[in-house]
Amino acid sequence: MQFEGTLSAPDSELGRETAAGYQRAAVSTSLLQWLFSFPAMLATLLAALAAITVSSRLNDPDLWWHLKLGEAIWRTHAIPRLDSYSFTVPGQAYVAHEWLAQLSIYGAWRIGGYTGLMLWLCGGAGLLLVLLYALCSLYSGNAKISLIGGLAGWFFATAGLAIRPLLIGHLFLVLELLLIHLARTRSRRWFVALPPLFALWVNCHGSYTLGLLVLGVYWCCSLFDVSVGSLVCRRWSSAHRRWLFVAGILSAGALLLNPIGIRLVAYPFNLFLKQHTNISFITEWRPLDPRDPRALALFAIAGFMFLMALIRRSEFRLEELILVALAIGMALRHQRMLFACGILVAPVLCRLISGAWESYDPRRDLRIANAIFMLAGIAVAWFVFPTRRDMESQIAKTSPVRAVDFIRRTGLAGPMLNEYEYGGYLMWALPEQKVFIDGRADIYDWAGVLGEYARWAVLEDDPNLLLKKYGIRYCLLDKAEAMVRVFPLMPGWKQVYADDLVVIFAKSPTTVSP
Repeated sequence: MQFEGTLSAPDSELGRETAAGYQRAAVSTSLLQWLFSFPAMLATLLAALAAITVSSRLNDPDLWWHLKLGEAIWRTHAIPRLDSYSFTVPGQAYVAHEWLAQLSIYGAWRIGGYTGLMLWLCGGAGLLLVLLYALCSLYSGNAKISLIGGLAGWFFATAGLAIRPLLIGHLFLVLELLLIHLARTRSRRWFVALPPLFALWVNCHGSYTLGLLVLGVYWCCSLFDVSVGSLVCRRWSSAHRRWLFVAGILSAGALLLNPIGIRLVAYPFNLFLKQHTNISFITEWRPLDPRDPRALALFAIAGFMFLMALIRRSEFRLEELILVALAIGMALRHQRMLFACGILVAPVLCRLISGAWESYDPRRDLRIANAIFMLAGIAVAWFVFPTRRDMESQIAKTSPVRAVDFIRRTGLAGPMLNEYEYGGYLMWALPEQKVFIDGRADIYDWAGVLGEYARWAVLEDDPNLLLKKYGIRYCLLDKAEAMVRVFPLMPGWKQVYADDLVVIFAKSPTTVSP
């Protein structure tokens, strides 16, 4: 038998089809191996942890006014510029600086109600932790040790995981760090994605200022080549520096791609420079309590990093030192910044301890075991996902649901003084009555109402002065507030309603049967 050295045309086509089939099979096998790899399993478990953590968090008081503003934007196709929800600052100009995030929150509500809101929260929190894990893995070069970075980010994020634009802002922060690392270590073309990111970021949350600060730190450190003990700084190539500089300039210019203009860009600076009552009154803007477990963890991580540099002579990069110091300083100054602190610290921590556990080896993967753990994590997250009744119960525990029903049922009317934290829910659930104050602390700070309310709530002023100034006919207060014990001593006021959460006092001669 004689074998030909070349194939006939049909045989050649058959050979190419067979080769293509083998290639597709190899790609399919490779994809399956990646989907059930150890890193994929860890990422899945982190996403499940995020879903489990937020399953009981459909109770943030700021959710409701974000939802209300999102509804207004959806229905009017315009961004609100003047207040129309309160009787204390009617017509007050304000900046809806989170309008795009608020629109997304209302979109989730419109599509799925409470379930849609919970899916928005689970999806956002899960994606953030998965991306943070990916960042730590790439930055440290150790996919296994990066689980610690993901857990550290999760632990500090518990200070702010809620249905709020803040979640989107911090998701963008993780994306920015990921893009900078990819551009620095793989291809500088990744810098091209930064301006579009900032164009979205500025319309969703004011934390874009932190993103600009990060860009500035990286660019400044890219100019130097320094080595002092454990502290090092490596000068970037001229091409990388040029690309980063151009990306930074374009990112700053992209901030103007918003429907409000320079006022939206300037809002975060207004917050810190002019909203002094807001910063001092709102709990999350106050300094971190040293007794908070997150504070103890923060001190422990800071001390550990210092010891690693001092004792083990671990290399500490200048940009890392600056960003970690800024993150810790901001978290100590404002407990709200713990969320961002965890994001900035996690990749650095993982790089410093990357040698403590051997690197991931795909050849030693136990993919069946990985798949079992992934399915278990997904199953647990599915099991704890709240039902509609559970979500309604969560809301009733922290919002004046029954009090609103009472007001409607009895026809209680007139100017209402409400608890600060309940203002957002009243805007959403009782739109026919204007609120005294709500979570939009900025506009009340500008008008002086927030300061008046703060002094009234802690009895620094005569309570009657504020009540008379605004012609208050009834007050809806948290049961634990000091004023609840004062009202029974004030002539002309009587309690007309009380439940486990709130108390309502009405001014005589108003008579209402509970």
